[in-house]
Amino acid sequence: MKPTPSRASRLKLEPIETTLSLRDQAYAALKRAIAEADIYSHSEEIRLDERPISQALGVSRTPIREAMTLLERDGFLRTEPRRGIFIVRKSKRQIIEMIEAWAALESMAVRLVTERASDVEIRTLHRIFDEFVEVRPAARIDKYSDANTEFHHAIVRLSGSELIERMTGNLFLHVRAIRRATIAQGCRAERSLREHMDIIAALERRDTAAAERLSLTHTLGLADYVEKHCGFLDRATEHSHHYTS
Repeated sequence: MKPTPSRASRLKLEPIETTLSLRDQAYAALKRAIAEADIYSHSEEIRLDERPISQALGVSRTPIREAMTLLERDGFLRTEPRRGIFIVRKSKRQIIEMIEAWAALESMAVRLVTERASDVEIRTLHRIFDEFVEVRPAARIDKYSDANTEFHHAIVRLSGSELIERMTGNLFLHVRAIRRATIAQGCRAERSLREHMDIIAALERRDTAAAERLSLTHTLGLADYVEKHCGFLDRATEHSHHYTS
């Protein structure tokens, strides 16, 4: 399968400011764009070119190159001799392991939310889903996918644990991407919303055991779905494994 260089130009990139480290800003911008690129929703490899990225961000190619080196170190990009730099896509087994790790960290975050977050902070979780009270999530699947992402970020943030936030940061890119690729399948969006509401209700009751259990069940349900229905993940990574094994 031939890579598709043109997809790199479709990453959502905006010019960055020049008051801080250009390398760090380029790193953050590229990582954010990769997270929003739906890397598991298609079978094409995504190759990144320095020139269009440099033009989109409004900086020279040097900080772009430095940022890409950091992203490769962190496991988001890979370099293949004579082929270029590609966004890394994980195998199905790797994705499941990442979801399992996320489930463990988020369930602890949920425990901490019941112990540390204020009633007002917990109530803010309801607002994430306000527009889906009368409109089915499937009818606005893109917006619901964004709300889903916001909810899981909010849980980690409200835990008050900087370490959990850092540990989930890199996991979240791939977990978010696979959530986006699967949320529209079957009745997953509606079930997801119900489960989110149950988690919020347990948090409001300060029912730590129930909140932890519901959070684990919710996230491990995604792992189970990936195991049973996402054979496309291994097909999508066969090509990259051929070059990196």
